[in-house]
Amino acid sequence: MRAIWNGAIGFGLVNIPIKLYSATEESNIDLDMLDKDDLQNINFKRVNSKTGKEVQWANIVKGYKMEDRYIVLDKEDFEEVSPEKSKILNIKQFVDINEIDSAYFESSYFLEPQKNGEEAYRLLLKALLKTKMAGIGTFILREKEILCLVRPYEDKVLMVNRMRYPEEIRSFEDLKLPTAKKPKDEEMAMAESLIKQLATKFDPEKYKNTYNDDLMKIIEAKAKGKTKKVETKEEVSAKATDLMAQLKASLEAGKVKAS
Repeated sequence: MRAIWNGAIGFGLVNIPIKLYSATEESNIDLDMLDKDDLQNINFKRVNSKTGKEVQWANIVKGYKMEDRYIVLDKEDFEEVSPEKSKILNIKQFVDINEIDSAYFESSYFLEPQKNGEEAYRLLLKALLKTKMAGIGTFILREKEILCLVRPYEDKVLMVNRMRYPEEIRSFEDLKLPTAKKPKDEEMAMAESLIKQLATKFDPEKYKNTYNDDLMKIIEAKAKGKTKKVETKEEVSAKATDLMAQLKASLEAGKVKAS
């Protein structure tokens, strides 16, 4: 893996030199955009909006439009914003991870200790495991201040979960949500039974991206000049039917699977 950020974790008065690595990758099939007429690749170019000419990456700068002109910013300007933040992931508080709604979580990263940081890294990892806490902090990544959570992952490595700021969470007030009418006691009892029937310990290995597998079967069939029909595994009905009947049928289906 290739590190995407080098710096240190600020843990009280302790600085732990670390490297940051992406912990995830896309699992989708890589599809290219082609010209329908001759199946040639579609290329995207960076062009000057006035001249229409292509601009080399080395000649591109960033700017902020103020009134009728742009204020151009360079690397030194971004570093000057908060020099101390550029290389420090500063943990500001420790919290119970269960207090944080999952809506705040974004990308995940692994942290690796650099030379002379191994002992402090181990200490923070073990302390978080023992206290069952996680650290909330910030650092600068690609000219943005990132809010993040530092926590143990599988008891072996420190993981950083990038988080959204509160202002990035949209309001749901404009949604047409159901009224506060209380569900019927019988419906509630059956819904609880269905939840308990399906309750189990989370096992991520049980979940697989079957869409990719089905799409690859179609691709392989077309490569051989054939057509491949993929069976529909689940059907979703949009029709409003009797809720009690749906709950009963769900419970019965669960009993059949369990037997």
